[in-house]
Amino acid sequence: MKDDKKVKIEKDGPYHILGDIPLEKEFIVPDNNNEPLNWKKGEKYKTEGEYYLCRCGKSGNKPFCNGMHQKIGFDGTETASKENYEKVAEKISGPGMDLMDNPNLCAGARFCHRQGGTWDLTKKSDNQKLKEVAIEEACNCPSGRLVAIDKKSGKEIEPDFIPSISIIEDIPAKVSGPLWVKGKITIESSNGSIYENRNRQTVCRCGKSCNKPFCDGSHIENNFNDKA
Repeated sequence: MKDDKKVKIEKDGPYHILGDIPLEKEFIVPDNNNEPLNWKKGEKYKTEGEYYLCRCGKSGNKPFCNGMHQKIGFDGTETASKENYEKVAEKISGPGMDLMDNPNLCAGARFCHRQGGTWDLTKKSDNQKLKEVAIEEACNCPSGRLVAIDKKSGKEIEPDFIPSISIIEDIPAKVSGPLWVKGKITIESSNGSIYENRNRQTVCRCGKSCNKPFCDGSHIENNFNDKA
């Protein structure tokens, strides 16, 4: 059952993945201007039941943990807010759609940059083509920072994900990115409390985020490489 699927954060340690959650690589693919355009599936990893994924960024067996966090004295202190998304996010109203935005969740995936940006496109969403691009960009945001809202129903427009985890590789930025946790998988803090259950979330795996356990884009400035 979906409720059995969980990412449990070990104190100053790895992510303990429970519930036989599928694991695969997924690549950010750029357009001709080297701006993120869409996603491409990569290799699938063989996993059984439960497994541990590196959180410190130093494992020699990435994406899996090999105990390196103990050797380096990794400080995995969680600093992210547990407030609900709707309480924190700003609402941008457009003529054809609305957009919710919580900048604190930005993972630096940059899908929102094309054609003037998702915010500008939302304000021009009386144009059907621009509205479709805005919705596409919001739905491609892996962290769920951006959420498109249907103007008539007021409901979120969300990708239909099965519970799974993708290891992001950012081709245009030439770096390895966070873990993309999809399909409303429970994320449990090291103290046993639960973060808000959402369809799209990104958790840090370079060890440098200032918003742990969530990604804040630090993998880009630190040139994080999955093979390093």
